[in-house]
Amino acid sequence: MSGRPLGILMLDTRFPRIEGDIGNRASFDYPVIFRTMEGIGSKDAVAAHPDRPRVLAALEANAQALVEQGAVGISTSCGFLALYQKDLEKVSPVPVATSALLLIKALAPKRVGVVTASAANLTPAHFAAVDAPTDTPVVGLSPDGSFATTFLRNGTTLDRDAVEAEAIEAGRSLLRDHPGLDAIVLECTNLPPYKDALVRALGVPVHDVLDLLRDFRQQLI
Repeated sequence: MSGRPLGILMLDTRFPRIEGDIGNRASFDYPVIFRTMEGIGSKDAVAAHPDRPRVLAALEANAQALVEQGAVGISTSCGFLALYQKDLEKVSPVPVATSALLLIKALAPKRVGVVTASAANLTPAHFAAVDAPTDTPVVGLSPDGSFATTFLRNGTTLDRDAVEAEAIEAGRSLLRDHPGLDAIVLECTNLPPYKDALVRALGVPVHDVLDLLRDFRQQLI
């Protein structure tokens, strides 16, 4: 791999990150550098009403550190950090792509739905921050399932098969509730490992943060 790296702002977590997850270096075929935002975890990010000044301060300081390490652009390890897209753009010396939710605007005029880590916490403000329709259809993974146990409650084990089944069920629910969708965007950066299974099960195109970042970095080099 060659070229300047993409910098990724990581939440402070302990859960497993398998290949396909944004926090696994093997998920990328180009250079990336990670920087953990100490003290900013899943509960800080996946929230309907987060402590915005605190989270933004961490994003800004750590983005600057990544730029000093040579990052050509900045992303994050949580799709909910879309909320800070415009704020971070204002202070970052390099381009920013915080979240797969940015793909919704890019895919227009296709009818897009979202599978998210938490439907209860994904608000119109998150969509507005990336210039996406605030009434974009959304279905979340079960708040009581394996996904939530690992990724929302920062567990140390991962039942891959169970999470895949939960993701497929969420996708099926999205298509049942909103017939006619052209594509699905996976908000969560932990869901790309299940993308191929989702495509097979659902029969519609599925887009994730790795798709976003591949195109984002290509524009920067």
